[in-house]
Amino acid sequence: MTVLEVLQATTAFFKKRDIENPRLNAEHLLAHVLGRKRIELYLEFERELTDTELEALRDLVRRRSGGEPLQHLLGTVEFSGLTFLCDKRAMVPRPETEELVEFLKSEIQGPKSEIVDVGTGSGVIALSLAAEFPEARILAVDVSDDALALAQENAARLNLSDRVQFLKSRLLENVEGIFDLVVANLPYISTRDRRTLSREVLHDPEVSLFAGTRGDELVRELIDQAPSRLRPAGTLALEIGLGQSEALLSALAEKNYRDICSKNDYNGVTRFLFARYG
Repeated sequence: MTVLEVLQATTAFFKKRDIENPRLNAEHLLAHVLGRKRIELYLEFERELTDTELEALRDLVRRRSGGEPLQHLLGTVEFSGLTFLCDKRAMVPRPETEELVEFLKSEIQGPKSEIVDVGTGSGVIALSLAAEFPEARILAVDVSDDALALAQENAARLNLSDRVQFLKSRLLENVEGIFDLVVANLPYISTRDRRTLSREVLHDPEVSLFAGTRGDELVRELIDQAPSRLRPAGTLALEIGLGQSEALLSALAEKNYRDICSKNDYNGVTRFLFARYG
């Protein structure tokens, strides 16, 4: 079979199994097997695949059709212009979190800002900010040993190990010092919504998805903890779940934060909260 025939057959197969963006998935997987960039496939439509290449692709197609995330199969994910290792040890980074990083890049004023990333997962927020602000002091914390190991591997891969410190901590419990920015993309899904999640999302570690029956429990805890770790006029930046903004904006006001504001993601969903303290 040629490259074009394989792409067409794989796309049709993914469509029948309700895989979102079936052609794009087929291209990514085939490019991965062939060691090519996806765009390079268009220059090799007539190339015939070997039996070994076809067998490798069949395995990936089977796993993808079973709901395994594309990023896990590829082993990497693009985020904020960088390439990160991605596997089952941490949540697959979402485009919304990339939007949060872009907001932060425009908001951070001091090149030597002190920043803590709470619930760092694979490290995408902390490491993206470290790449953008080489003089910043950045601490990345997570409760998961697996996630911290992955984040440290990403730091090494990106030559940022000397710019970010890593610490095991449940929220800010083990964190010392004060910071200009506390940023967090914490678990914000209610345990009651488990059945509504896609097969792909359910491959993420549960500790990275579920916060409790409400969904906003961990975010509320961080809102309580952050004032003791923020400099005067320091910023708390949060990514939150669908429908949580009104209650969490009220929680921020009740805890005497100021300059409270929300921002929408590209889909028009209120996804990010920003507030200052002191």
